[in-house]
Amino acid sequence: MSKSIYVFAFLVMAAAGCTSSKETDYQKTVHDPLLYCKTVKKLNDIVLENNFPPMIAARNYTYANIAAYEVISAGDSSYNSLSGQVKDMPAMPKPPAGAKIDYPLAAMLAFTKVGNAVTFPEGSMMEYYDHLKHIADSSGMSEEMINASAAYADTVSSAVLTWSKKDNYAPTRSATKYTVSNEDGRWIPTPPAYSQALEPHWMEIRTFVLDSASQCKPVAPPPFNMKDTTSRFYRLTIEVKNRVDSLNDEQKHIADFWDDNPFKLNVSGHVMFGTKKFSPAGHWMNIVGIAAEKKQADFNTTVYAYTKTAVAIFDGFISCWEEKFRSNRIRPETVIDKYIDPNWRPYIQTPPFPAYTSGHSVISGAAAEVMTDIFGDNFAYRDTSELEFGINHRNFTSFRQAALEASVSRLYGGIHYRDDLDMGNLQGKAVGTLVVTRLKMKK
Repeated sequence: MSKSIYVFAFLVMAAAGCTSSKETDYQKTVHDPLLYCKTVKKLNDIVLENNFPPMIAARNYTYANIAAYEVISAGDSSYNSLSGQVKDMPAMPKPPAGAKIDYPLAAMLAFTKVGNAVTFPEGSMMEYYDHLKHIADSSGMSEEMINASAAYADTVSSAVLTWSKKDNYAPTRSATKYTVSNEDGRWIPTPPAYSQALEPHWMEIRTFVLDSASQCKPVAPPPFNMKDTTSRFYRLTIEVKNRVDSLNDEQKHIADFWDDNPFKLNVSGHVMFGTKKFSPAGHWMNIVGIAAEKKQADFNTTVYAYTKTAVAIFDGFISCWEEKFRSNRIRPETVIDKYIDPNWRPYIQTPPFPAYTSGHSVISGAAAEVMTDIFGDNFAYRDTSELEFGINHRNFTSFRQAALEASVSRLYGGIHYRDDLDMGNLQGKAVGTLVVTRLKMKK
């Protein structure tokens, strides 16, 4: 072999090595599942900053994750599209033949586009959208692949948004407000803001997996009765008061950790100011990320886990709100102030909607069932979600244990009766089980 042929062969191998290195660089960066977790967290932060109520936050997370998942399922034959599996979802656009698409990048771009459309202020996610494209470019992805990925992301996100607009969200924005009743035992606004009922028509939103909002209907709560000290309702009320009046440090930590009040109104004399945290849905989105990282789940599995959990939380809120505004149960704070101690206050702030069942109990129970199915039972993890709010971490031996603790935190907080929690957890488990059973997302 001549010297010139040796040189030519060396140059070819060197060029191939450079190409391989570039591919490895961008795949290592863009296909990192932690980048998807950061993308979900970006939306979570915007939701937090703009005070989205818990059920609307869940809607934001769900549609954005579904867009990402549909991209992933188009590029990975081991995943099934949700089209035809969830309510009224049409077939999603197929990738153009021959297009050089990077599916993880396209998934994050689709997530970001949908997240941008379902949140405010307008354009809040687009700076991050450009940031994702810059990451791909700076890690060696070709301009052709970036453009093809963005184009496919746009078609999927557009299809998801078109479908989302028929879920009855827009009509409920102008639906009639809740009318407060003076009937004994019925919910009325609570201090300090005395806000009107939050989203009293949420049960009218289209479900994803449930046949109807009432499919997982819990048993009715016991009747209101504060005249008979032996009645079940009276005993449930006294339990709330006694528990809050004797909280230990551990119970206070649990109440604070799971408070998840997206906007707490603080009142000090004539001064009022708000403080923000993740909503319950946002907290569980964080837990998905923690679990995926500990499990060392790959990119597609991570997207799958977020999406399936978000669907369960979304349907859980609809199921819960259907019961809340049917039973319309009075909050412990109102009862205790009127019948026992006018100066009593709960440990955490009472949210503006009826008590039965507990929203956190329902969505935590639903999320725990889905996450147990994905990551396994007895999955021990450390939840550091609340560190950014100055609240120390908590350790859990399983998702179901976490769900039960989230549930009982509402008793420690003084905002729910025990049966709100017990029945709510069962309701959530039923929702989660239906999601696990009905959605065939992995082949």
